[in-house]
Amino acid sequence: MTARGSRGLAAIDASDVRQAYRRWAPVYDRTFGKFVEAAVRSVTARANCFSGRLIEVGVGTGLALPHYGPQLRVTGIDLSPDMLARARERVSREGQSNVEALLEMDATAIDFADQSFDVATAMFVMTVVPDPVKVMRELARVTKPGGTVLICNHFSVEEGLRGALERSLSRYAARLGWRPEFPVQAILVCEELELVSRTPVKPFGFFTLLEFRKRR
Repeated sequence: MTARGSRGLAAIDASDVRQAYRRWAPVYDRTFGKFVEAAVRSVTARANCFSGRLIEVGVGTGLALPHYGPQLRVTGIDLSPDMLARARERVSREGQSNVEALLEMDATAIDFADQSFDVATAMFVMTVVPDPVKVMRELARVTKPGGTVLICNHFSVEEGLRGALERSLSRYAARLGWRPEFPVQAILVCEELELVSRTPVKPFGFFTLLEFRKRR
């Protein structure tokens, strides 16, 4: 039987995440990176409608970093030092002056003061973090009133072949380093974050972009 964690989700701990992304880091950009390229562009295009300080939670190898506009001052955080090393190489290679910091940090305990950022993004992260509820609450905490939180993620379905496959794969969540079975309700947990839009994004609508506004 699969262990269950936050809100009945398959349990994943920080060591699972670090181990999984140590394996993934050398090939991430050439594999998963290609698959999510269109989704990354959709999220960053929306983020570029805003200005000010932006935090990207789960910045990984920095796939999104070149797509943020110069009006955004970007801080990226990630739990994986292997992924962050590649993100730093990318920033150095492309000379991105608007990236202020890339920090090893736990998204369930973000080491920034309340209301530090105008925009927060988290792409393909919520199925990976040990406690997505805590992450959502931290995103709400560090975002300014009236600010924007953008979440792009795969959300599971209950019915059909896809639903059956996701349930079957959920037993391997710790080994995979992510949760195949992950309903959207798992992150609709913060009263101070108002969901203002829900948009399927490429490829094939497999990912969904959720836009939240921090209540004033």
